[in-house]
Amino acid sequence: MNFLGNLVWLIFGGIIIAIEYFIGSLLLMVTIVGIPFGVQTLKMGALALWPFGRDTHVHSRASGCLYILMNLLWLLCGGIWIALTHAFFGLLLCITIIGIPFGLQHFKLTAVALNPFGRDIVNI
Repeated sequence: MNFLGNLVWLIFGGIIIAIEYFIGSLLLMVTIVGIPFGVQTLKMGALALWPFGRDTHVHSRASGCLYILMNLLWLLCGGIWIALTHAFFGLLLCITIIGIPFGLQHFKLTAVALNPFGRDIVNI
């Protein structure tokens, strides 16, 4: 079932979202300062490419000052807009019964877009 969901996700826009994340990641990694942010967008792109059967997990050592500072900087420099976009598409897809699983995947990406530092992507 996960394979079918991922296939439909890719056909109807998931590949475009993932490509946008990968391009953004490459642009961020050009600068030395943007490398940590590029790694996080690369992680979000990997989740956006194949979201069904995967989840995010906040690891226990993610309570440090650096994680909080980086997440705050991420949120102020554009993470809020990414999260709002995923939340909007999640709400839009949850209007129909068929779109609910895809809307839930956008809500998962919303949570990652709000605080990507300190999260790991795990297979479920």
